[in-house]
Amino acid sequence: MLNAKTILVVEDDTYLKKTIGAFLDSQGADVSLAKNLEEARNLLEGQSYDFALMDVNLPDGNSLELLRAGLVSPNTGVVIMTSEGGVETAVEAMKLGAGDYLSKPFDPAELPIVLKRLGIQRQRSRIDEFEKQQKQPAQNALFFGKRLQNIEQQLEKIQQAEARMRGRLPPLLIEGETGTGKSTLARWIHRQGVRQDKPLIELNCSTLPDNLAESELFGHEKGAFTDAKSARIGLFEAADGGTLFLDEIANLSAAIQAKVLTAIEDGIIRRVGSTRSIEVNVRLIAASIRPLEDLVQSGEFREDLFHRLNLLRLKIPALRNFPEDIPKLASHLLQDLKSRHRLPDVQISNAGRLQLMNYQWPGNVRELSHELERALIFLGKDQLDFDELSGDKMESADISSTANSLLNPLFQLPESDFNFETEIKALESSVIEKAMQASNGNISAAARLLGVPRDFVRYRIES
Repeated sequence: MLNAKTILVVEDDTYLKKTIGAFLDSQGADVSLAKNLEEARNLLEGQSYDFALMDVNLPDGNSLELLRAGLVSPNTGVVIMTSEGGVETAVEAMKLGAGDYLSKPFDPAELPIVLKRLGIQRQRSRIDEFEKQQKQPAQNALFFGKRLQNIEQQLEKIQQAEARMRGRLPPLLIEGETGTGKSTLARWIHRQGVRQDKPLIELNCSTLPDNLAESELFGHEKGAFTDAKSARIGLFEAADGGTLFLDEIANLSAAIQAKVLTAIEDGIIRRVGSTRSIEVNVRLIAASIRPLEDLVQSGEFREDLFHRLNLLRLKIPALRNFPEDIPKLASHLLQDLKSRHRLPDVQISNAGRLQLMNYQWPGNVRELSHELERALIFLGKDQLDFDELSGDKMESADISSTANSLLNPLFQLPESDFNFETEIKALESSVIEKAMQASNGNISAAARLLGVPRDFVRYRIES
């Protein structure tokens, strides 16, 4: 089936025109018929089409005139129909923007294959256009450490479910502070999933003005608004069969959120200025810095969309809560940066590792990556010490204190003056504090994390 595509057939041969029209109609297409240039012009002025099948020689002229005059939208897939020996005309038509040609006579059953190929070309063209506008940065591989241990386990189950389903996939929500790696995780999920060979389109909704959001996401028809000089497919159509990643989805207006809900629940979209529904099969991944549940409570996000997205939710922890991950993560990020800056021998010193582990990283992984690159640019030796990391964003305790160092993989026992009882008590307090941070201050949850009774944690906090 052709999924209710709009198709213009320009053909003088009444029998062939009716045959093609009847076949396309049986495939679920919305077909318009024209027997000459004049009728074709009138139809093109009033409506945009997904595809156009045009015979070259018509009673009142050559159909290539429609292409030369720019009457056919660049988002319309054009198939030229020529008599045998009309290859030169077909080549000229391709130069003017046609996507394919058929030599008459042909079997109408060939059309779905030709139109599907053209549809893929249109989709690819829209993706290329969008990616050029976005100028997407290089995509680093995802680093799994203790910070993402729980998420890694969840992803394994999600991938298993995807492999079983294969068809429409449920949406996925990623939450986390700025710079925690939500975009990197979304790319990893797509690349490792069943749709890895299909399109992945990324859009940061915070950069999208309200008046352009609907058109960008769902497309528009010619004349839908002042600057709509031709029809254009939206990102949902461009991502059909693949993945659409909407970062900062909470920035979309309530009206657009409703349309997004329809798209993922019913697989239906409608271009701006059109009354025609279009089926799409898109796996949506959404991300938000602020918890959407909180935004629902404050009336800033639609509750129905939240419940749909909340089916599969991944929350990325802040980097500062997992200092033990930082040295390995820094080394992982440094490999790509060293290659880019052509500094293969640079390493992070032991003192540098301590500095990195005791810094608070309000900007999380993104800030760490930027700090590494800045250190490479201003490098004065073969090792990175990060002496400039200091001030309010460092741990309040002395980074050389034994209690903090016990949690540090670089810790070494001092030669003398080590008080075992005191240091173990301090270490216990540090571990309980980390458990309380990880559980957002919930004593019962912290006790479960530590595998101890609730009263044990409560007593240690109050003492």
